[in-house]
Amino acid sequence: MNKIINISLLLGFIIFTGCLERPHGQMVTYSPSLPLPNSNTIVKEAFKHLGKPYKYGATGPDKFDCSGFVYAVHKTLGVNIPRTSLNQSQIEGRKLFRNEIQIGDLLFFDTSLKGHINHSGIYLGNDKFIHASSGKAFSVTISSLNGWYRDKFRWGKHIKKP
Repeated sequence: MNKIINISLLLGFIIFTGCLERPHGQMVTYSPSLPLPNSNTIVKEAFKHLGKPYKYGATGPDKFDCSGFVYAVHKTLGVNIPRTSLNQSQIEGRKLFRNEIQIGDLLFFDTSLKGHINHSGIYLGNDKFIHASSGKAFSVTISSLNGWYRDKFRWGKHIKKP
């Protein structure tokens, strides 16, 4: 059943391909007032890496750690965000509760339950997110916010879209 849902999610996001993208090579630095690529563009870029292996400290293009994945997806779209999950979680903007997150938003977790952010991902909608997992999948994968990550989710951050 989960495979059917994941395939349905993937096909649904592939359909939304008519999005604005920045010209190749144009780099910008994140600013809360800066319009960024819309969430479908972020999701489309993230899905290109589905199944690529996890490697601590890697930022792609063939291997990623969690924050390296989030960093690389945004960098490819011409948006510079911080490299680590902790620093990504501290970008300007209000912390979002779970019921406020939107497709394309950044998600932050304390997977060690030690009181600090150590994992990040990108929200896909329907309580699913894409991330580079060092767990069972050991790759870029899609996980549920209702499973293992439920009590580890801390907040989301919304990057302004056009």
